[in-house]
Amino acid sequence: MLDAYLTAFGMVFEPYVLAVIVASAVYGLVVGCIPGLSATMATALLVPLTFFMPPVPAVAAIVTTSTMAIFSGDIPGCLLRIPGTPASAAYVEDSYQLTLKGKPELALGIGLYFSVLGGLFGTAVMMVASPAIAEFALGFGSVEFFWIVAMGLGGAVFIGSASPLKACIALLLGLAIALIGMDNPAGQPRFTFGTTGLLGGISLIPMMVGMFAVSEVLRHMVSKEAKAQIAVTHIGPIFANMWKLTKQYPWQLIRGSALGTVIGIQPGSGADMAAWMSYAMSKRFSKEPEKFGTGHPEGLIEAGASNNSSLAGAWIPALVFGIPGDSITAIAIGVLYMKNMAPGPTIFVNNPQNVYALFLVFVLANLLMLPLGWAMIKVATKILRVPRDILMPIILLFAIVGAFAINNSLFDVGLMLGFGVLAFIMEENGFPVAPTILGVVLGPLLEENFINSMIKADGNPIGLVDRPIAAVLAAITIGMVAWTIWASRKSKSAPITV
Repeated sequence: MLDAYLTAFGMVFEPYVLAVIVASAVYGLVVGCIPGLSATMATALLVPLTFFMPPVPAVAAIVTTSTMAIFSGDIPGCLLRIPGTPASAAYVEDSYQLTLKGKPELALGIGLYFSVLGGLFGTAVMMVASPAIAEFALGFGSVEFFWIVAMGLGGAVFIGSASPLKACIALLLGLAIALIGMDNPAGQPRFTFGTTGLLGGISLIPMMVGMFAVSEVLRHMVSKEAKAQIAVTHIGPIFANMWKLTKQYPWQLIRGSALGTVIGIQPGSGADMAAWMSYAMSKRFSKEPEKFGTGHPEGLIEAGASNNSSLAGAWIPALVFGIPGDSITAIAIGVLYMKNMAPGPTIFVNNPQNVYALFLVFVLANLLMLPLGWAMIKVATKILRVPRDILMPIILLFAIVGAFAINNSLFDVGLMLGFGVLAFIMEENGFPVAPTILGVVLGPLLEENFINSMIKADGNPIGLVDRPIAAVLAAITIGMVAWTIWASRKSKSAPITV
């Protein structure tokens, strides 16, 4: 392991990779700072560029961009009361109230400082837990992987979703899309309708760029919301009270970081859910819950640490099992496959230096967040004045060029635009996009492991549960689905009180 870490250190700390990390950090900070441009969209737009990079800088670009964008979303939330990313929405009221009290530097300092600490905590857990889980998973067969994939799909539908039914429909849509093409155990063309462009299946990168970037452009075109104006012109010392707050709220920091990491590990959750749950937990156990929403730092500390720690947690199932913990790691898995770094427990055997390089990138990205985040906060008042009417056409142009560059195919551009319209229609009607992406990513794994398991069992369904670990995973998966259905029915049948 030490030799692999030394090799990884040399791979990361070379001029080209460091330049990619710094450029990605600036890009992630700028995109996350602009309301409506999420960390997922920033990552999706970056993917076409990674096509031309070696594996380590390609993955470094994804990690650094997402890490910076999640923090940077706090800046417009604090200054404009408009969250830059969905994760920042959980505590936007407290941060904006601090700005109204003349303390924007306190709110922004908390967001920056405790995001770094939470990110480092999650990274430490990832560095320790991932190899241990991978070593255990090396003994898994197709049956165990089938149930793990099924659990990941179930988590995307039944955990953290406002409407499990709509999430289930979105997931089934993704699984149906995954059926297209010849990439299946039988090697037979399916649902190609005589189109040669579909024989290879739906290209994942143009699809994700369309669903996360083009849909946002369409949403801006039809939006009639008034544009907020920034009133803050001066931001004081950012780190002045951070050590004092660390000593005052140590358990909030630890609790938020731990909860965020655990939520990140659960497929389909992500930073948004981590921030909301941590903020709710902070208020639940606070000695001063009445101060929440009035500019109180306690909830900011816990939720701020949680959303960044969840990013590292989401990489654990992505690396060990190839199951994305959130939409960002779903994109990253596509990049890993593109770079011949197929995720799974064997990646720690075949490419340990690349995995350890990713760990080091996480550490470096979080440490870089302190100086670069400080600089971003200082120039935020200028960036937030950029008209989105100018920004959105530029984003659409980059999306079109990026989708074309993957395979030099206009067909991929058409796919990107089509999926952008589809995602826009889905979100306008309350259907989440993330389960669809998860279905496309995990659908082939589900089918392949199911077919292999049935071949080994001569078609006997008992073969799916006749191994101890498989039986436990099956029980957890079925129990999770059954519990969610029961809880949903119970909430609907509860009497309404006034």
